[in-house]
Amino acid sequence: MDFTDRKIAEYTESFTSEESGLVQRLLLSSKENMEHVDMLSGRQVGTLLRLLVQMSGAKRVLEIGTFTGYSALMMAEVMPDDGELITIELNGHYSQVSDQFLNERTFEGKIYQIMGNALEIVPRMEGEFDLIFLDADKINYPKYFQLCKKKLKIGGILVIDNVLWGGKVLDPHDEKAKAIHKMNEMIREDQHVEQVMLPVRDGVTILRLK
Repeated sequence: MDFTDRKIAEYTESFTSEESGLVQRLLLSSKENMEHVDMLSGRQVGTLLRLLVQMSGAKRVLEIGTFTGYSALMMAEVMPDDGELITIELNGHYSQVSDQFLNERTFEGKIYQIMGNALEIVPRMEGEFDLIFLDADKINYPKYFQLCKKKLKIGGILVIDNVLWGGKVLDPHDEKAKAIHKMNEMIREDQHVEQVMLPVRDGVTILRLK
């Protein structure tokens, strides 16, 4: 299901800032080496993340779901030199692309990639985060939301991708759609957050912990 007319989508993207040369090389490598390139968050979501990092002054960022590293690079490029971005990915296959870009000398001491199950890794992590980006396996979205809340500082921002799941959340039947819809309801009923859901690409929710 398309939520935005294709021509309108192309028009709005054409008026969104282009990615850096490094990110464009990552995009090319992803297309050459990966089958499901549509898993990338895309220019509009990526630029939204960049702006949120800049406007919030986020210095400690957590990403759950690296894929090939697109969104991690988009955020890390605008973080301060003493910033820290931790990105977690379960599927080792994606690291054949992400490793060559996330390990660039420019990001030494700034980007840390952890391979493994975020549901097991995040609870063991110390400290809070200024901003968290969630774009991992959809079945566990309700669990991830609860986990992210515990790791987000007061006033921190949580950005969640794919909250519309191609429109299937309107009448959820498959397990992924049901899980995403359940999380959407949890967020709506949570009195400790304020949020907005935007029909950008496959749906993005931005929330702030009160």
